Amino acid sequence: MRTNRKTEEKKMSMSKNIARLAVTAGLTAALSFGGVMAPVTMAFAAEGAAPSYSLTINQAADNGHTLFKAYQIFTADVMDGKSGKVTSNVEWASDDARDAVLDELVKNNAPGITKKSTASDVADYLSKITDTTDTTSLPQGSILNKIALAVEKRVTATGNSFAAGHTFTTTSAGYYLFMTDTDSLNTKEKQTGTSPIFAVVGGGAVSVTEKTGIPTVTKQIKDDATGVDWHDKADSQMGQTVQYRLTGTVANNVDTFGTYYYEFYDELSAGLTVDKSSVKAVIGETQITPTLVTVSSPDSNGKTVLKVRFDDLKAAAGAAGVTVGENTRVIVTYSAKLDPKNSQDVVVGGTGNYNTVKLIYSNNPGHETKGESVPDTVRNYTYALKLVKKDATDENKKLAGVKFTICATNPDDTTSKDMYVQDNGSLGKKPYEFTTTDSGEINVKGLDAGTYTVKETHTLAGYNTIPDFTFTIKATGLDKAEGVGENKLTVKTSTAGSNLVEVDTTNTDNGTAALIVKNKQGSGLPLTGLNGVTFTWIAGGAVLCIGVAHLIRSRKQAEESEQE
Repeated sequence: MRTNRKTEEKKMSMSKNIARLAVTAGLTAALSFGGVMAPVTMAFAAEGAAPSYSLTINQAADNGHTLFKAYQIFTADVMDGKSGKVTSNVEWASDDARDAVLDELVKNNAPGITKKSTASDVADYLSKITDTTDTTSLPQGSILNKIALAVEKRVTATGNSFAAGHTFTTTSAGYYLFMTDTDSLNTKEKQTGTSPIFAVVGGGAVSVTEKTGIPTVTKQIKDDATGVDWHDKADSQMGQTVQYRLTGTVANNVDTFGTYYYEFYDELSAGLTVDKSSVKAVIGETQITPTLVTVSSPDSNGKTVLKVRFDDLKAAAGAAGVTVGENTRVIVTYSAKLDPKNSQDVVVGGTGNYNTVKLIYSNNPGHETKGESVPDTVRNYTYALKLVKKDATDENKKLAGVKFTICATNPDDTTSKDMYVQDNGSLGKKPYEFTTTDSGEINVKGLDAGTYTVKETHTLAGYNTIPDFTFTIKATGLDKAEGVGENKLTVKTSTAGSNLVEVDTTNTDNGTAALIVKNKQGSGLPLTGLNGVTFTWIAGGAVLCIGVAHLIRSRKQAEESEQE
C-alpha cells in the first residue's frame, strides 16, 4: 500500500510540472503574436513585480523630429487574440478622462450614452465604430476626433513626452490616446502633427505609424524658346514677361483639420518684378480665390515677397465647389519680368536671378500652429553685350561716336523676331542707335539667347563702314534641375558676316558676349597730272587778261582819233 501511495504522489507531482510548462509556453506564444520574433514586454523578473507594456510610434515619411503625449482613457486587462487585442474589466483611468469623454458623447447625442454611462458602456459603444482602421486619419467631424481634443485639454498626460521611433512604456494596460506634443513643433522645420492615434496597450508590444504627412511645394519657370516646357531654369530678355508655376501639396491627414491655413511665400530677387494682377490659383481646373494676395515693397537688398494666402484652404475650395483631400494639388501661376527700371539689380549670367518659394501651413490638427515646407528655387538668366570699336591698324586707338543698331533677327522665341534692342536691354519696334563711348564701347545688358544683327549707322570720317554682322548667344544647362551640378550656364558667342569682328576670348564672364569690332581707314588713291592742269589754267588766264587789256586800249585809241 505504501509503495502504491508513493507511486501515485510521484505521478501527481510530474503532472503539475507539465501543466506549469504548458501554461508558460502558451502565454509566451500569446505575447509573441502579431509579429515574427516580436519582443515580449510583459516582464516577470521577480514575483510580485508590476508588468510592463510598450508602444512605439514610427515616424511618417519625411516628417521631422516630433514628440508625443500619451493620455490613458481606460484601464483594462489586455490579452493578445488571434484578430487583435482583447480587453476585459474596462474601467475609467481617471475622473477627468470619464468627464471629458462622457461630456463629448452626450453633447454629440451618442445613442445610449448618458452622463451615468459606465466605462464598459462607452467601450462597447466605441467598439461599434466601424469606419476606422489602424491607418485612418480621422475626419475633423468624427466623434473620435472630438473625444481626442477634449481629452487632450482635460486629462493629464501619462509620463513624459517621447519621440517617434522611441518606446512608450507603462505598467497600466488599457486604452490610450496619443497626440503630438505641440511644444515640439518648430516653425522652421518640416514638421506636421499627427491625427489622433487610439491604441490598446497591453500584452505584446504595439507598433503604429503617425498619421500625418509633409506638404511640399515645387516651383517651375517656362522658357520662351519654342517647344520648351516648364523647367527649373530659363532665360529671357529684359522686360520680357516670364511665366512661373507653383504646385503645392497638402498633408495627407488634412481631413482631420477643422481649418487649414495655406500660404505660398515666394521671394523674388532684386531686379525681378511680379505682375500682381496675373496671379491665379486653381485646384484641378477650378479656380479658387485666395484670402489675400500681396507683393511687398523691396527690402534693403531689393528683394520682394509675393504672398498668396488662404486663411482656410478647405473653405476656399468649398466655395468654388471642390473638396480638399490628401491628394489635392494647389497650383498658382503668375508672371514676372526682369525690370528695366531696376536694371542695376539684374544679374547677368552667373547664377542667374533666383526665385524661391516655400509653403506655410497648418501643421497640427485642432491647433493653430504652423509649419514651413522645404523651399524650392528657380532661376532666370539673362546676358549682356560688350562691343569695343577699334582702329584696324592701331588696336590701342578706340573709336568714339560710332553708331549701331541691334536687331533680334533670330531670337529663341518667335514674338521677338525683328525687334530692336533698346538702350535698357528691352526690345522695341523702332531702331535704337547705340553710340560708342570715349573708350569705344557699347554696353547693354538684358539680352536673351539667340542671334542678333548689328548695323553700323554712323561711321567716323575717314573710315569705311563695316558690313552688317551677326552675333549669337547660346546657353547650355537650362534643362538641368536645380541643385544638379553648378547653376552657372555655359555660354558661347559666335559671329558671322565680317572678318573685322571677333569674340574677345579674354573676357571670362560667361554671361557677356564680348566683341571686338574694327574699322579700316579710307584709302589714299594715287593722282597724276594735277600740276599740268593747274599751269594750263594759269597760262590761259594770263592770255585772257592780256587780250582783254589790249581790246580796251584799242577802243580807247579809236575814240580819241574820232574826237580829233
